[in-house]
Amino acid sequence: MVGLVLFCRNHARPDDDMPIPALCYASHIVPHGIMKRMAKTRTTFICQQCGAQQPRWMGKCPDCGAWDSLVEHLANQGSVQRAARRGDMTAQPLPFREITMGSIERLPVAGSELAQVLGGGLVPGSVVLIGGDPGIGKTTLLTQMSASFAEQVGPTLYVSAEESAQQIKLRAERLGFDPEYLYVYSETCLDLILQQITTLQPRLVIIDSIQTVYLEAVTSAAGSVSQVREGALRLLRLAKELDIPMFLVGHVTKEGAIAGPRVLEHIVDAVLYLEGDRFHQYRLLRGVKNRYGSTNEVGVFEMTQGGMSEVTNPSQVFLAERSAGTPGSTVAVTLEGTRPLLVEVQALTSHAGNGPPRRVANGFDPNRLLMLVAVLAKRVGLPLFNQDIYVNIVGGLRIGEPAADLAVALALVSSYRNLPADPDLVLIGEIGLSGELRSVSQLDRRLVEAVKLGFHRAIIPNTMQGSAIDGLKVNTVRSLIDVVDLALCSSPTGQE
Repeated sequence: MVGLVLFCRNHARPDDDMPIPALCYASHIVPHGIMKRMAKTRTTFICQQCGAQQPRWMGKCPDCGAWDSLVEHLANQGSVQRAARRGDMTAQPLPFREITMGSIERLPVAGSELAQVLGGGLVPGSVVLIGGDPGIGKTTLLTQMSASFAEQVGPTLYVSAEESAQQIKLRAERLGFDPEYLYVYSETCLDLILQQITTLQPRLVIIDSIQTVYLEAVTSAAGSVSQVREGALRLLRLAKELDIPMFLVGHVTKEGAIAGPRVLEHIVDAVLYLEGDRFHQYRLLRGVKNRYGSTNEVGVFEMTQGGMSEVTNPSQVFLAERSAGTPGSTVAVTLEGTRPLLVEVQALTSHAGNGPPRRVANGFDPNRLLMLVAVLAKRVGLPLFNQDIYVNIVGGLRIGEPAADLAVALALVSSYRNLPADPDLVLIGEIGLSGELRSVSQLDRRLVEAVKLGFHRAIIPNTMQGSAIDGLKVNTVRSLIDVVDLALCSSPTGQE
């Protein structure tokens, strides 16, 4: 016969020598053992976007404003959280002037593009988070890097929670790699992964991906806020203890941000995004956070049958198929990090007919396009109210800086008037609402890149004075209306 033992939690336990008082309120009496479980678990709702905890479910997160992002979570108040906070109790604060700097030697990585984004190489003990759209080439890039690292530096552990070891080997053989010291481990339990890292102690670890591994002590599912946060903290702590650099692959949301809590990006040492259109062959690896280097660097890659190949001169590649002398085509000099890129801007205007006019931008900010159309109508007198407008940045690139405003605006004027722009001309400048041209950063670097690719003329704002460069004629202008006569050819190429 199984008996139910009751005790008063405000008085003695049943196994104590002291008797239980006869008088106890009914609300204080709970079954023995159940109170222990009740004290260790509680239900909370965690936002999948910002990681904020709420006591009850709400349709909108009050912290970040995201809709339908709160997920129920059964929190364990015990071992994992306390173990994460438990550190080396023997460490003591040191005076700043007594801190000795050891020699931090960066580990080499394959290719100059990835090394440039990382700040010159991998720092021992650093944790790098890399994200990107599905199929963009994250796994391919990391497979190439891990195989090359294993051959040049030492043992490398590639942990895949999404693919089997056979699938990874098949990809490596397709890319032409057969490294001797590359270890592949297909596992989703992070506890076992941490044991293997401690036992093997490789020179580099890759976790693909952080959203698919889980800790057994955390009760929530893999990919949840608690799992991602606790897993990243455990990996970070191990990386610092063993001086092993790690790469974490992160999934992205439909908005393009790395999925999971925002605190994940604060935990790691560097955050890289692999950008590009999966239907184009070019990819940009951009750093948005780097504790050991600059975030103004960008690497350019081309997706080929042999994997991700570096593009050492991306401007020449992006202009290789340019048809000079065509109306609606101009050349902009943009800056990706510290690297100047020359890209072709194409624009097309067409009569809208009876329907409302369309404004379509590919690789350019649609809101900024609307602003430029309004400036052209108001300041230049271009009647675009009944025109369908299409703008395309060739090569699948996305231009975010305002220095391309002048090239986009002149491409629209060129298409509407059916007059080609000067094929030897590059355009640099931001356009204000009154039609004035505003200065941009690192003008000399942009002009030098234009000369390298054979351009002989440049139009810049008159507020900027660049250094004299041999073989380049620079025209300084004050407003957008002054650019039209300088940039467009006088004879049309066809009927409007």
